[in-house]
Amino acid sequence: MTIRLVVLDMAGTTIRDDDAVNTCLREALEGARVYVNRDEVNAVMGLPKPVAIRTLVERNWHVGAIPQPLIETIHDEFAARMLSYYRTDPSVRPMPYAALVLREIRAAGRKVALDTGFSRPIADAILDRLGWAEGPFLDATVTSDEVARGRPFPDLIERAMKITGVAEPKEVAKIGDTPSDLEEGTSAGCGLVIGVTNGTHRHEQLAAYPHTHLIASLQELPALVFAGR
Repeated sequence: MTIRLVVLDMAGTTIRDDDAVNTCLREALEGARVYVNRDEVNAVMGLPKPVAIRTLVERNWHVGAIPQPLIETIHDEFAARMLSYYRTDPSVRPMPYAALVLREIRAAGRKVALDTGFSRPIADAILDRLGWAEGPFLDATVTSDEVARGRPFPDLIERAMKITGVAEPKEVAKIGDTPSDLEEGTSAGCGLVIGVTNGTHRHEQLAAYPHTHLIASLQELPALVFAGR
């Protein structure tokens, strides 16, 4: 099996997070008097953010239907906080080995894409900040607002495949730091489904979810991709 496309998550996988996504989401929820803890947010990490917000509100309020305008208001506040963080915070940088690994994989003739539960404006702010919008790093990026269904469904990966011209899921490797990343790669039928354990979730947390490999950092990724197993 030859891996022709490598699809990596953004925050926590290729982009240093420092728990900013968790913090910004909790702060946005608190503005609407929805109080959750870090572990509750981590449990929905990687999902499209409107879906994550609705899930947390429903679990917290234990009432009937949650009005969509409330979800949109919380998401708008979350997005504003994230945009400010990624545009200005001095801690924003790639995860260890990320830039090197992206260049190495592409130099070997493989396609590289990022997919994310963020919306396009947040993803673009990250890419601009890191200088990854152009250059030797990426062939495609896909955001949750560009597909019908986000993780754990396969839509993000399928869109990345279409953009890069890769037709066979077994020729795709999916890498991420959350359970929803692993479920996404599995639902897409990817040849490699790899959890990286230096992001939001540790080895023991990801081990319970379907995967082909768990790695301690992206430094281990090229060997798996080039071996195709």
